[in-house]
Amino acid sequence: MSRYGFQLVLLVALLPGCRSGRNASPALAITPLPSPNEESVEDSHLEQVDYQQLASPSDGATTWPEGDASDNTSGGLTLDSLQQMALGANPALEQADAQMRALRGKCLQVGLPPNPTAGYVASEVGNEGTAGQQGAFAGQTFITAGKLAKNRAIVAAELAQAEERRAAIERRVRTDVRIGYYQALVAEKRVKLTGDLVRVGENAKTTSKKLLELEEIPLSALLQSEVQLQNAVMQRRVAENARRSAWQNLSAVVGGAELAPQSLEGDLTELPTPFDWHEELARIQAESPEIAAAMASVDRARRVLSRACVEAIPNISTQVSLQHDDGTGDTITGVQVGVPLPLWNRNQGGIRQAQAKITQARRQVDRVELDLQRRLTMAYQDYANALAQVEIYSADILPRAEKTLDLVQRAFREAGEIDYLDFLTAQRTYSAANLAYLDAVGQMWESWARIDGLLLSGSLDAQVDLGYTDGGQ
Repeated sequence: MSRYGFQLVLLVALLPGCRSGRNASPALAITPLPSPNEESVEDSHLEQVDYQQLASPSDGATTWPEGDASDNTSGGLTLDSLQQMALGANPALEQADAQMRALRGKCLQVGLPPNPTAGYVASEVGNEGTAGQQGAFAGQTFITAGKLAKNRAIVAAELAQAEERRAAIERRVRTDVRIGYYQALVAEKRVKLTGDLVRVGENAKTTSKKLLELEEIPLSALLQSEVQLQNAVMQRRVAENARRSAWQNLSAVVGGAELAPQSLEGDLTELPTPFDWHEELARIQAESPEIAAAMASVDRARRVLSRACVEAIPNISTQVSLQHDDGTGDTITGVQVGVPLPLWNRNQGGIRQAQAKITQARRQVDRVELDLQRRLTMAYQDYANALAQVEIYSADILPRAEKTLDLVQRAFREAGEIDYLDFLTAQRTYSAANLAYLDAVGQMWESWARIDGLLLSGSLDAQVDLGYTDGGQ
């Protein structure tokens, strides 16, 4: 077989069968190679894949192929619509709302005075054969020192805590939806890319078989192309599983509604404005509902101390009775007023406990602030690492991998020959770089979402604090 014949066989088999244009497949970039017989190449109607559309240009702005449903800028399911769905159906928010309603009821209840008492009273029954003194009584306990108002003040502080916890849960829901949204976008990209890699691998395997029959390549080249194809098939299956998992996770966060994989409105390549660690720390400490809830806990502890200090002030118990004396025919009225004497129990222990609770609550604010700083450090490290990878892949690695393929083409075009194993190696390097780039993009958006969401996520986790408390009186 002539050298030109070998070139033509290799060209026909390697170029995947999909037309360029709006529905061009996003695989690796090889353009039609010139042949000594240009007319024969045109007559073969070779269909090509524009591999270059997956490569990131040198300025770092990734260009994705047209026709990819996961990158629609209009007409798809939007992040805002998903968040609104979640805010209306996420059970964690419904739990928080129910807790706030419960606290409002508690606030009403702890401020109500005790009910009056009423009953029947009899004395000297049977004295000298008479019915004695028979009548009724009514009593009322009066709560002193504004204790009822202080009870309500305590629960009002609990309600303020609950409101901040509800705000934190809403942040968690929004962050979870955003993370799930980006995971679905990345998963769709990966399915698209791995599908095209499988098609490229199938064509490479077909070419290898033909060239082996013509004794143009060794058996090892065929085996290597088969290994590369199976690896691409495995990657495609993993990508399909990841896409299914991403949509199932998104469905759970949204509130259980089954969401089938569909078009999402958004663009992964529009990189967010870079974060500054110190600015983000200041923003999070100023806006975090976790810190606000901890500060509301300090306020509650102070109100509990105020309530404990008046606990020893006696409440006043009163009772009025009215009786008829059967022996004398007289009507007898009785009045009784009583107060406990705070001799031994002046609520000393309760006051000390309340004082200690204030210290505990203050230390909790400090702990939350330091914990936020620690969590920001870890999230920012993940974000910075991923952003650096995205920038390096976009500006350096992907263009170099693309140039390697271009050099292989150029060697074929200018010298009229090509090392088939070098071509497979360049193709494998480029595909691996694109997949690693997708991983970096996904990690960058996930860490960015966590930081932007005040480090709050995991709305469905069992350990999420809903603020159930029993305090009050």
